[in-house]
Amino acid sequence: MCFFTAVGFSVSELTFLLMDSSISSRKWLIRFRTSLLDFVNFTVFLFLDFLDAILCVIYRYIDQFLEGKTTACYCGSRGEERGNADGDGENELSETLYGRRSVFRRIALVGFSGSCKDSEKMNSGSAWNRWSDCGCSSCVDGKENRNQKLYVAAREPPRGRSGKPKENVIFLHGFVSSSSLWTESVFPNLSETQKLNYRLFAVDLLGFGRSPKPRDCFYTMKDHLEKIEESVIHQFGLNSFHLVAHSMGCLIALALAAKYSNSVKSITLVAPPYFPSKDGGAMTVLENLGAKSVWPPLLFGSSVMSWYEHVGRCACFVICRNHRIWEWILRRINPRRNIDFRVIDLTKHTHHSAWHSMHNVICGGAKLTDGYLDELSRAGVKIYIYHGDQDVVAPIECSYNLKKKAVDATVNTVKNADHQTIILGRERELTQELEYIWANTV
Repeated sequence: MCFFTAVGFSVSELTFLLMDSSISSRKWLIRFRTSLLDFVNFTVFLFLDFLDAILCVIYRYIDQFLEGKTTACYCGSRGEERGNADGDGENELSETLYGRRSVFRRIALVGFSGSCKDSEKMNSGSAWNRWSDCGCSSCVDGKENRNQKLYVAAREPPRGRSGKPKENVIFLHGFVSSSSLWTESVFPNLSETQKLNYRLFAVDLLGFGRSPKPRDCFYTMKDHLEKIEESVIHQFGLNSFHLVAHSMGCLIALALAAKYSNSVKSITLVAPPYFPSKDGGAMTVLENLGAKSVWPPLLFGSSVMSWYEHVGRCACFVICRNHRIWEWILRRINPRRNIDFRVIDLTKHTHHSAWHSMHNVICGGAKLTDGYLDELSRAGVKIYIYHGDQDVVAPIECSYNLKKKAVDATVNTVKNADHQTIILGRERELTQELEYIWANTV
């Protein structure tokens, strides 16, 4: 210290120099980490671009060999055979299906200019599976039924002095999930009083869980709505109902509520993936929900399955088609515990159903959601929102943006909760909140 004082530095100046050096070091370290992550992101996703293009060619040859014709994909430009399914609106195909740019994709298609048509079996309206999909009874349940109705887990109140139940509640799950999300969380925690007053209907959405997974379907918003109407509202004769939904199911719930605005009593949205359509529509949603980043791992998985059609098909082939093998392994590893329903749900879909639901409902539905919210505001339907402040899948800003559009909506922030623990881990608390909403909705 005496040396620095002797050469003209005071104690305060020396302290400042040390602090400035420490700050500079931290800034340099942050810049280094950012640059390293950018480099890793660029390298990994450049490789995935290349791999997806190669797999496009490989799958076309395999499909042609095993099924007689190549299966259509979205690697080329928008073609006539894959235009808007019926024109526009709820039956429109999302621009994100064709808007995922890759130079390798164009190169891979050169020299393989065969007609991009679906197999005859698909075009005939059959629910015939791809060779890369699982064909076990639990996966194709309902396909042999020509009505193709959704699987609905219904809980009817016991018939007694209370007579006819007062209200109905429809539960919609999120992406790659099923009705088990609700039957394992809310249903067991419902109070005895409410069990007498409410009929509960937890739905397996089209293409997920034990519901049909038709190959000749684009899984648009209209497809999902029509199946819910047919399998729940019309099947059980619902004249009024409450709606509870999680993640992707929130967008379908808003569409259903807007169509039945005179029948819906309340809407409870849990972690809604809402992005204002004015911010760029479908591509903005894809870039936010599937941001190309290797970290965190959950976001990396989401980006791979959202951007890469053929890599995603490989993942579904390994995980979903062989789910019985994985379940057998898990039971041998821990024979005393049942397999978590979330693990089962993760495999209960086809790549075709998950891929199209992701793009046509979550991404493509962005430009439709504002119209649904306007309709619900005019009808005076109350919207209750629950969102975890640690959600990295659908950031909490989604709910704040929804609140700006639907000024009467109520946003409840749950501390230290993410996209899953907003429900799981606080099942009893959530059930009590739902019961309060139902009981106090006029």
